[in-house]
Amino acid sequence: MKDTSTGVTALSLFGLLLLWVVAAWLTADATVLPQPWSLLQPFWRETVSGELPYHLGSTLIRVIWAFTLAMAVGTALGLVMGRYPAVNHWLDPWLVIFLNLPALVLIVLCYLWIGLNETAAILAVTLNKIPNVATVIREGARALDPQIDAMAKVYRMSAWARLRHVTLPQLAPFLTAAARSGIAVIWKIVLVVEFLGRSSGVGFQIHLYFQLFDVRMVLVYAFSFIAVMLAVEWLVLQPWERRVRRWRGT
Repeated sequence: MKDTSTGVTALSLFGLLLLWVVAAWLTADATVLPQPWSLLQPFWRETVSGELPYHLGSTLIRVIWAFTLAMAVGTALGLVMGRYPAVNHWLDPWLVIFLNLPALVLIVLCYLWIGLNETAAILAVTLNKIPNVATVIREGARALDPQIDAMAKVYRMSAWARLRHVTLPQLAPFLTAAARSGIAVIWKIVLVVEFLGRSSGVGFQIHLYFQLFDVRMVLVYAFSFIAVMLAVEWLVLQPWERRVRRWRGT
């Protein structure tokens, strides 16, 4: 089954690559859409010079920080809101407001209030993602089995033991959903943050080559980080999701 899934994924990516080749051939203008193989030489040049690893690393560090903070705060907030209706009643309007507040507005406000620095950049991304994580986890907290919770109370499990052995296993599918959607959204917002106000990172480089109208280099940096995110998806998030499903199946 796993081999079949891998084969389908490879075939799908090949189809996308073939579509790119045909589109570039029909366009017949490398300044608009270059052929895929024309990216290899600038990719190698940027890698050897150290520019690509440096900017990829800068973006990845920001993604890790924002993802960790958003998941931690959003999970705690969603759990409390899902378990305590009174808290949910007070905080739900706040959640709705932040869910509908454009990411660009938060980014600009953080830069204006805090300055063009790393703290503002990471805080802007984190604030954009916390409401989404909290919403997903809140629904998971509402779906917790009260009978299992009652059993934990009968056996006088400590709060930590109850959280670890009762609550988190039931929340695992919701945590997985929040993490998968979170990592996909966060790295895109990080690029916007870098585009607007940082001097390093993939977003900064895209901004630089956008000003130079260099489509080839924009694609080099964009696809480089997409490749990193795909590796995270396939090597970390998908195995975690399969493990969660296997646990629920038993």
